[in-house]
Amino acid sequence: MKLVAYSTKKAPNKTRTGLLWGEWILGIDRITIIAEKLKIPAPRSIRNLPADATIQQTLSKSPKLLDDLQSLSWRIFNRVAPEHVHRFMTRTVDAGIKAPIPDPATLRDFYAFEDHVKAARARRGLPMPQEWYEFPAFYYSNPHVIYGPEADIPYPSYTKTLDYELEIACVIGRGGINIPEAEAESHIAGYTIMNDWSARDVQVGEMKIGLGPAKAKDFATSLGPWLVTPDELHDRKTSPGKFNLKMTAKVNDKQLSTGNMDKMHWTFPQMIARASQSVQLQPGEVFGSGTVGTGSLLELGLEVHPWLKPGDMVELEIERLGVLRN
Repeated sequence: MKLVAYSTKKAPNKTRTGLLWGEWILGIDRITIIAEKLKIPAPRSIRNLPADATIQQTLSKSPKLLDDLQSLSWRIFNRVAPEHVHRFMTRTVDAGIKAPIPDPATLRDFYAFEDHVKAARARRGLPMPQEWYEFPAFYYSNPHVIYGPEADIPYPSYTKTLDYELEIACVIGRGGINIPEAEAESHIAGYTIMNDWSARDVQVGEMKIGLGPAKAKDFATSLGPWLVTPDELHDRKTSPGKFNLKMTAKVNDKQLSTGNMDKMHWTFPQMIARASQSVQLQPGEVFGSGTVGTGSLLELGLEVHPWLKPGDMVELEIERLGVLRN
């Protein structure tokens, strides 16, 4: 199942939540209407859902609400072909697609790909710290500057070395504290693409001080285009917490980065277990993976491509998850 945050032409300033079916979006406020017409009983969790509920509110409503939504939608489309209910749906080309989680309670970004860590540190003449292999490290980014697909990213006034970072993110669907690694996958609502925009000149100074990155990552993070539930990826699972998903990045239609989620050293279950130690995780929190190998200009080097400039188009693509374009 793919959850999408969107607006319509009739109400461009109102964000809705829907399920993506091919090139069409079925709003969750329409599911019960169709079910009633087909005489399919809708679970109470869905009937009580506000028509304007966000994805984050949907996750917070009930741990089993996503399962109920998926089950009811499948029952509907097993009864009737999607084209027969298009009058209740919105075409993606007519919708304004928003960030799936526009204002997360927290945004943690990890450092999970060994290839990226080694290459980026080598560029700065730094060795790999042994501590990196001992636990999945993270920092907190700014959860209030989230941008969705097709949004323009403001170029920060305080940098001349703007960079992209190709990442995958998971969204917490079920909260918990002291979550065992073996149970952590059941707490994941879904996955989305993340671009951790970075001001490299600022980052260098901050990390020399030993505190940061902070202001270097303070201005923008992109998420989207939708939230893909784990069941959509089962056939690509290679080991616990790992999936064979190709990851690529383009700047102005030129492909620069190529990697795979399967290359993660630290998995999302390990990240969740670490982050939840003596801390209560909440539905809707976002965990970034950190940059995949080759997934930034810092790592590739200026001989491959210069720093980003105003007007550049950056496209991040992950198999099964879509394309995040800014």
